[in-house]
Amino acid sequence: MDGHQVRKVVIAGGGTAGWIAATALSRQLGPFLDITLVESEEIGTVGVGESTIPTTHSFHRLIGIDERDFVCATRSTFKLGILFEDWGRIGDRYIHSFGSVGRGTWMGDFQHLWLEARAQGHAGDFGAHGFEHEAARAHKFATADKAPGGRINYAYHLEASLYARYLRGLAEKAGVRRIEGKIAGVDQDPETGFIRALAMESGERVEGDLFIDCTGFRGLLIEQTLKASFEDWRHWLPTDSAIAVQTKAVGPAMPYTRAIAHRAGWQWRIPLQHRVGNGLVFASEHMSEDQAQALLRERLEGEMLTEPRLIRFKAGRRRKVWDRNCVALGLASGFIEPLESTSIHLIMIAVTRLIQSFPFGGVNEAVAARFNELSARELIGIRDFIILHYRLNQRDDGDFWPRMREIEIPDTLARRIDLFRENALAWQDAEELFRIDSWTQVMLGQRLEPKSWHRLARLMTPAQLQQALGDLRANIAKAVAAMPAHQDFLDAYCPSPIP
Repeated sequence: MDGHQVRKVVIAGGGTAGWIAATALSRQLGPFLDITLVESEEIGTVGVGESTIPTTHSFHRLIGIDERDFVCATRSTFKLGILFEDWGRIGDRYIHSFGSVGRGTWMGDFQHLWLEARAQGHAGDFGAHGFEHEAARAHKFATADKAPGGRINYAYHLEASLYARYLRGLAEKAGVRRIEGKIAGVDQDPETGFIRALAMESGERVEGDLFIDCTGFRGLLIEQTLKASFEDWRHWLPTDSAIAVQTKAVGPAMPYTRAIAHRAGWQWRIPLQHRVGNGLVFASEHMSEDQAQALLRERLEGEMLTEPRLIRFKAGRRRKVWDRNCVALGLASGFIEPLESTSIHLIMIAVTRLIQSFPFGGVNEAVAARFNELSARELIGIRDFIILHYRLNQRDDGDFWPRMREIEIPDTLARRIDLFRENALAWQDAEELFRIDSWTQVMLGQRLEPKSWHRLARLMTPAQLQQALGDLRANIAKAVAAMPAHQDFLDAYCPSPIP
């Protein structure tokens, strides 16, 4: 299709991925495109990605979403990070917060200053040097226009079905046409293999120039039709199942996700305005479905509002997320378990790249190859960051955690761990999502102790270093004290009663 003008875009599948794509494309490139979305209400969505990261806030601003309107419509709450419980050892707790922790220099990042201060006996808690970290710990929140200093990094906890419905309303107002029904077949060009149309069960034929596959794990277009192939990562990430259930809230909504380790995986708790999302992620090699069901029920707080639902998945990526005239988004492109809430981000960054490199003059191998390269780099970086949490455990209950401590990890991750252990150095490459602060918080939070660190802190006297870190902690504590409680902010921000 090189040289064939691309105007008709067909999105196969709705849900979060489909409606993010439809909304962004229609709001950014609407005058140039004819966009159709095909979905069936009979086909459910997985909807495990109810926790997001700050890129969601930025993406919403990019496509012109009014935050208050969105939060009220989706019954969302705000998120400042993730509280990890029992990951290093049973009883351990640390927060991986958004934003920065401390202030470094061109010579070295903040952890070097903190490690030297700790060696001198006056460091304080590492997280106490981060505004978002301390606000999360104190259960405080305010948006940037209300926060002290006018800056705060945050994301959202949201209900996936309400989010998709909200986006659908925006997209249809922007001209997106929705077709209800199931796809019966895919029509390909016999010579090129390019997709020409979707054949619906109703007999309708939906033709297009570019197709976006949002059909979930099954990958109806990218895999079942185009055979793009899948790279399996289960040898590194053997958690392959989750049981999800919704419960009534038993207290105020906290401004963080909880990730609580158990003997064969971990459990999430995501607070919304009207309920709490719960899920138990586990490795089926180490725990049966019945055992997982029993453990989840034992750990639940609040009355169940839905029946527990089993979700099967496998970690890995599609080797080509852009193949011929098809781009896969969301679960169709690959999946890494929801530990660091990256699923929605990956949809949004892929749509952003598609907008930036949209092939108006015709689909070609050059643009697809570059898209695939950037997608692979980012996903590999996220994969390594997730593996890191499992690798740095010191648990001995059962056989899952010792196994995760001993698996042969990717060289890319092994080099990171070695460099931090030996020299307290961390880094972030251009296409990587997670910042130096993120790597450092998880490594220190899970007891990876550097043997040495940069001596830049010794350019100050011990008294100067102590005062610098003490002043930073005091300023943060003062700012946090002036903020409202997260639940109080929600009640004022979105006061409509929840039905």
